[in-house]
Amino acid sequence: MKKNRQEKIIEIIQNNVIETQEQIADMLNAEGFSVTQATVSRDIRQLRLTKRSTPDGKNKYVYIQDDMGMNDKYADVLRAGFVSMDQAQNILVIRTVSGMAMAVAAALDAMDFEEVVGCIAGDDTIMAAIRTNGDVPLVMERIKQILH
Repeated sequence: MKKNRQEKIIEIIQNNVIETQEQIADMLNAEGFSVTQATVSRDIRQLRLTKRSTPDGKNKYVYIQDDMGMNDKYADVLRAGFVSMDQAQNILVIRTVSGMAMAVAAALDAMDFEEVVGCIAGDDTIMAAIRTNGDVPLVMERIKQILH
């Protein structure tokens, strides 16, 4: 439902000059989505919508799809901090350069691997909870591909 709603928000702002969250909420409600202004506000943050000036001086919401650029930045953080990784059941233990664990964990979280439930970071160690024992090798392989 959230994914459908956010896709509809992108469609709405790409096809209309939308200046306010209330306009988005009204259009979503007209399309059958029952939303509040608070829900729209969260979606705007999560989608990283921004406002741009139009030629007539209005400000409208725009969606800038910079996923590849952001993924490149996350990959750079991973490469800069990564030392090693090992599996302990469904926990992926990642060693990092001292002081880099939080940044690498944040990068992993931002990469949105569906198998990664969440990460806990110390100074140089990350414990990543993976959905199943069988998913850990998949995540490890993806990380190896990013590192090379």
